[in-house]
Amino acid sequence: MQVFNVEGMSCGHCVKAITQAVQAKDPAASVRVDLASREVGVESTLTAQQVIEAISEEGYGVKLA
Repeated sequence: MQVFNVEGMSCGHCVKAITQAVQAKDPAASVRVDLASREVGVESTLTAQQVIEAISEEGYGVKLA
């Protein structure tokens, strides 16, 4: 599982937007969002860069943890 630090997440809408953004690029991806720690875990065939791009496109600051 790849773990990312994501800035700007604060609510359920954020969780849904990030999950959908990653799953739009890999429908089989497993996405775990932890609002308290601002971490997103992704199990996917996508590269870390592809996940970063998907989340960034939603307007969030993101980097590999």
